[in-house]
Amino acid sequence: MKKVFTLADKAWAGSNLLYKWQKTVGNFIAVAGQDNSVKIFDRHGQKWTELNLPGRCVGMDWDKDGDILAVIAARSRSIFLWDARVNKSSRINSGMRDQMSLILWSKTSPMFAVGTVKGNLLIYNQQTSGKIPVLGKHTQKITCGCWSAQNLLALGSEDNTLSISNHKGDTITRTTLCGEPNDINFSVMKTDERSSPAESTVSVSVGKKILMLFNVNDPENGVELTFQRRYGNIVSYHWYGDGNILVGFSNGYTVNISTHLREIGKELYPAHNHKDSLNSVAISSSLNMAASCGDNSIMIHDLSELKDNTHVVRFDDETKGLDHLSWTDDGQLLAISTQKGTLHGFLTMLPILGDSFGTRLAYLTSPLEVTVSNQVEGETPVAIEVDIEPTFIAVGPYHVAVGMNKRAWFYALVENGFKKLKDFECLGTIASMCLNSNYAAALFEGKVQLHLIEGHEVKKQMKSFPDDDRNGQILCHALTADYLYYGTDSGNVVCVLVEDLRTVSSYSHSVGVRKVFPDPAGTRLVIIDEKNNGFLLSPKNFKDPCIELPNFSPTITGVLWDNWHADRGEFVAYDKDKVYTYSLHETTIYGPRVVLVGSTTLLFSQKPLLMYNGALTCQTASGKTSEVALSTHSFLRHSTNTSTDLPPEFSMQLTQALMLKRFHEAWDLCKSAGSDADWAELGKTCLLHMDVDLAIQVYHNSENMDMVLSLQAIQGTVDMNLLAGHLARVLEDYNQAQNLYLSSNCPVAALEMRRDLLHWESALMLAERLAKDQIPFVSKEYAVHFELIGDYVNALAHYKRGMTRNKKFQEHDEACQAGIARMSIRMGDIKKGAAQAIRHPSSVLKKVCGAILESMNKFAEAAQLYEKGQYYDKAASLYIRCENWSKLGDLLPQVSSPKIHLQYAKAKEADGKYEDAARAYESAKDWDNVIRVLLVHLNNPEDAVRIVMETPSIDRVKMVTGFFLRLNDESSAIHFLVLCKYNDEAFQLAAQRGKMEVYADIIGSEGTQEDYQNIAFYFEGGWKHLQAGKFFQKCGLYSRALTNFLKCSNTDDNLAVEMAIETVRQAKDSSMTNQLIDYLMGESDDKPKDAKYLFRLYMVLQRHKEAARTAIIIAREEQCAGHYCNAHKVLFSMYMELRAQKAKIPMDMTTNLMIYHSYKLAKLHRDRGEHLKAGHMLIRLSNYINRFPKHVVPILTGAVIECHRSGLRDSAYRLAAVLMRPEYRDEIDKKYRRTIEWFARRPGKDLEEEKTPCPFCGCKLPQNELQCYSCKNNVPYCIATGRHMLKEDWSECPHCEFPALYSEFTLLLKTEGVCPMCSETVRVKQLKKISDCSQCVHMKLPSSLTNREMHTGIKEMTKAGMENKK
Repeated sequence: MKKVFTLADKAWAGSNLLYKWQKTVGNFIAVAGQDNSVKIFDRHGQKWTELNLPGRCVGMDWDKDGDILAVIAARSRSIFLWDARVNKSSRINSGMRDQMSLILWSKTSPMFAVGTVKGNLLIYNQQTSGKIPVLGKHTQKITCGCWSAQNLLALGSEDNTLSISNHKGDTITRTTLCGEPNDINFSVMKTDERSSPAESTVSVSVGKKILMLFNVNDPENGVELTFQRRYGNIVSYHWYGDGNILVGFSNGYTVNISTHLREIGKELYPAHNHKDSLNSVAISSSLNMAASCGDNSIMIHDLSELKDNTHVVRFDDETKGLDHLSWTDDGQLLAISTQKGTLHGFLTMLPILGDSFGTRLAYLTSPLEVTVSNQVEGETPVAIEVDIEPTFIAVGPYHVAVGMNKRAWFYALVENGFKKLKDFECLGTIASMCLNSNYAAALFEGKVQLHLIEGHEVKKQMKSFPDDDRNGQILCHALTADYLYYGTDSGNVVCVLVEDLRTVSSYSHSVGVRKVFPDPAGTRLVIIDEKNNGFLLSPKNFKDPCIELPNFSPTITGVLWDNWHADRGEFVAYDKDKVYTYSLHETTIYGPRVVLVGSTTLLFSQKPLLMYNGALTCQTASGKTSEVALSTHSFLRHSTNTSTDLPPEFSMQLTQALMLKRFHEAWDLCKSAGSDADWAELGKTCLLHMDVDLAIQVYHNSENMDMVLSLQAIQGTVDMNLLAGHLARVLEDYNQAQNLYLSSNCPVAALEMRRDLLHWESALMLAERLAKDQIPFVSKEYAVHFELIGDYVNALAHYKRGMTRNKKFQEHDEACQAGIARMSIRMGDIKKGAAQAIRHPSSVLKKVCGAILESMNKFAEAAQLYEKGQYYDKAASLYIRCENWSKLGDLLPQVSSPKIHLQYAKAKEADGKYEDAARAYESAKDWDNVIRVLLVHLNNPEDAVRIVMETPSIDRVKMVTGFFLRLNDESSAIHFLVLCKYNDEAFQLAAQRGKMEVYADIIGSEGTQEDYQNIAFYFEGGWKHLQAGKFFQKCGLYSRALTNFLKCSNTDDNLAVEMAIETVRQAKDSSMTNQLIDYLMGESDDKPKDAKYLFRLYMVLQRHKEAARTAIIIAREEQCAGHYCNAHKVLFSMYMELRAQKAKIPMDMTTNLMIYHSYKLAKLHRDRGEHLKAGHMLIRLSNYINRFPKHVVPILTGAVIECHRSGLRDSAYRLAAVLMRPEYRDEIDKKYRRTIEWFARRPGKDLEEEKTPCPFCGCKLPQNELQCYSCKNNVPYCIATGRHMLKEDWSECPHCEFPALYSEFTLLLKTEGVCPMCSETVRVKQLKKISDCSQCVHMKLPSSLTNREMHTGIKEMTKAGMENKK
């Protein structure tokens, strides 16, 4: 708040002032003190006049219009009147004899009431000068009172009574109170349903403690409101709002109460705003504010938020305290008196006066100050002190004008401030004024006066409009840089070019135009007519210059255009509560139009002055400006918002940007968080506004390449109507597209569009109008449409109309002929239609016509058409329905439908032609019937089995199985069930018929675990342990399998043991292994089994060391029995098994195998007559003679003889000497004894043995030496000769892979043909000489004994001979 004046007078010092604001306008305030006068001041604190009284003023009041002030004084019977209009005073003799105490003007009529100290009443009518004295209204002094809006008078007196009278003084009611009344008011109580707005409630403060509420019509049932004692006395109270009362108390409390019956007596907002005391409370209804004073301060409260203080004014220099508050009716000024006799006036609300031109603003900042600012361009504000309190303000680029009544004062805006130019007086009261850079236009009394602002010959440059009074009175005007616009009561909107004062355009509206608002360029303007409808007038748009504004509020008071981009077409319309944002869409496919974007709520007492890029600059009641961000431009704040917008907010922002044509901002929004739907909406809006280039970018960015290609195809269209038609078609507004196409330079596009959309009626009409040569083609397509909807009459007519009979369009004519054929059949002309369909080359037509005839139950004709069209299945089905079997038989080879074949098969079976029936059933794939016929009628199980195998099913399998069982061929039945994978059924049949062995053989290795388990249990139950063990092994029940194998009889012993060994191998269970070993060793039945089984067991368990020992034991048994070849065979086979397992072969095994093989070679060489080779082998055997205990003498005898034959005399001598020992002598064969004795007496020398290189180190060794003296390696021996191997003569047996000298092995095979080691047949051509034997040399075998070993061997032979002798 701003203090306007402070009034102090010596005569007032120390007294409580009595003052009253002028009602309605508040231009004057009347003040009375202790002196005998009433001083009248204007609203700026300037003394206007003074009324001298015969005594102290005891009461005063203004009439309802604020024109006349009535004053009563002590010691006077006169009533003093002052007329503010003419500044004259007068007096009236009241005629009352007692002292007057109260004066009150009526609220509705020119009369006032005067009360006296003795309770009498006078009612005076100012208009008629009539007096109505009422004596004895009360018995004591009348102290308070109030008029109602219905002209009822309520009075309170010191006699503790309240009276209500009419305007004639007649008492309506009288009520006795419990105390002295104070502060009476009329108002309306708050109720749920109010029958009338009449002020029917009287409120009165009683004894300053109680607030009483009375109903005028029911005074006996009053409501008594009491308050807490701590509040103190009631100082004052005021009604406001919808039946609310604000009460002020002496202890600083204010309480808000409601008079609603459900809430009455309830304190809504109690507040302790003043600490010690409260002196007065005042309310301004126009401001919706309350003021309270106390504790040397004033507090201002908003009535909607009483808890908060909006302003606080302190009076530190007022020592005696404050007294009384009073507001002007308009709320602009607040007066407060103090107890020391001063009066302060505060400006609480300025008249909201302001104007703008471009971005420059001029607005009232105090009653005598106007501020000019341009915040957009950053200019320093200029404050202009004016001489009067203006009623209008106008601003231009370089000037400011203020004025009131008929006069206006002009100021020039200069660089450092302002300069007063002149004052100007019009011929009438100025209603409004507008400025541009050179001219001022003033509206007064229905005319506009245009004149230069600066210049010496202003009057010569003055021009008044209209030129002719018959054109009506001007109601509004506006001035732009180049044009003057004005609107008249007859509806004319005239545009005048100010440069030459020439009228350039005129628009005639249907009703009077009361306001015009041009845009900054002056090319468009918004008009508001007398019906409060809004229109956008654009003179350059010749087709539709005037567009009605949608949803235009009737309370709109002004319009502002956006000054950011003048050609964007954004503007706002505002009233006192809201701002409505509009956008002009000038270039759209629908033509120019205006859309309402949205609304923004204004704060109380704000007037918009400037719109700039989504922000409003508003003038407030405090003389300042504030920025209001339009809610319709929230997308402009999107980039500064760091948080992610919620989807509804984002969608709203995008919609606003599109409605305001802010496409680049919409692009940024979509790029930041837009979905595919948002991009699509942006693209659609671009198309609506015919911005094809931007739409292409949008759809390209959203990867909608179909739209991109479509838009690129029309991008270069020059004709705007044609382009708009294309875009309307894209947007699916086809009627608009057609209108645009027809108004373009290519109207045929409308026909093409309707044809593409299948709108045949419209297309046909357009073809008749635009392209008659297209009528046949459109007619044909229209006929297709009629045919689809079942209108065959129109379809036939349009098919006929579609015939061109031009060879160029033969395909088209054929389609029409096909349509004629179909429609002829449908309309009953079957013969003609069928004949035309048969003649027609299309097989599809024949099918369609056949279907139509079939639906009409014309089966013979339909079958004929199907047959002609090569639809044999359909034809055959219809021949069946006609029972035309001969025709059906002819067609049957071409028929593929199983149903037809089935029907034919049934017919043939009924005729007894079973082979034909079987073939037909097979063609119909009715396999059950095929099998039935083959088995029952044709006795052909082979084909039946084949079919079942190809198409298995349980029913078909049962049929064939039953056939075999009827023939008592259970094996075939079981075999068939297994082949068909019905193993459970096969098992059950085998169990029933005792054919489980057959089932087991058939199932073989193809069974499941369950199958094997069932078989095993069956055999086990039948004491067939071998078979049970086999199948327990297959199903993985190894323990049970082993148990059954060990229970087998002697006849199955060998196979059972082998199976048991395999079972243990698969089980890999130590307990089962031990069980089998115990069985083989005879632990369980004292019957040891053949050791070969133990060897096999060790081998399968990969216990190679034990296997080797077992093999050696077996060989020794054979050896001890004298079966040396068997021993060789055993060792060889076990050697090969160990080698196959890649197990380490023990040295004993390799040595024994070499010895037994040497024995075998000795016999072979002897039989072949190769005595030297035989002798060397026998010498080698003599070194191991203990290995041949039963044949020591025969072997040594043979060795002596062969050595002698081969010239090995020394060896023969030594071996003969051994034989002559006593233990061997007697066992020598008699025919050799003398010869042996002879050899023993004649020593000799051996032939020198040929030496050959060692294959390892190359050292020369005797041929039969198997250990190298140099490298100490055991040298591999040749299986053909027994000699050590040579690298250059290396080969191997292809079967056993033992080494052999290639040359010797070849000679041996030529006569023998078998390998001496493995006894397998080998051909010479199978041998291959190995050039690189490095990989084969690893086969090292023990060599022959050294000399020391020779003596050891002789000792062994001697020991063996002694043992034999014993």
